Amino acid sequence: MTTNTTLDHCAGIGAFTPLDARDRQMWQRLTTFCAREPRAFERDPAIGHVTGSAFVLSQDLSAVLLTHHAKLDRWLQLGGHCDGIADAGFTAWKEAYEESGLSRISRIGEQVFDIDIHEIPANGREAAHLHYDVRYLFRPRQAKSGPLRNQRRWPGCRWQSCRNIVPRAVC
Repeated sequence: MTTNTTLDHCAGIGAFTPLDARDRQMWQRLTTFCAREPRAFERDPAIGHVTGSAFVLSQDLSAVLLTHHAKLDRWLQLGGHCDGIADAGFTAWKEAYEESGLSRISRIGEQVFDIDIHEIPANGREAAHLHYDVRYLFRPRQAKSGPLRNQRRWPGCRWQSCRNIVPRAVC
């Protein structure tokens, strides 16, 4: 259930329709965090922060674009920190462009696709902290086999078949 107060605190997130108990819990935790923390969209490991992720699906919806995260040594969806911009959807879109090199990307629908709150482990510069990750669906406006640009901080991107994605699949 969304109230006007919730909308005020979560204007930079958008609408979300929980599908199950996990979704309801994640939405409640996210909206509570945004309501109590005026700096929710800033990158502050002392309080945690909102991040924006892009699940970029192939044009035929059979694959999702993943990037290798060097620090975590894992293949993940595209995304990043809001860095003070109170618009998680914009952050997801911007990061998808920067990390993939795709020349045209469109958002699929207006609603938030998923929310996941997870701990980022401590490292030499930051204490362990929470990412309140808000996830959106996108689709490229070019062929799935189009060239993908690799950034220095990202060893590469690859299309992964949706059949090989964990049960909470995006496809």
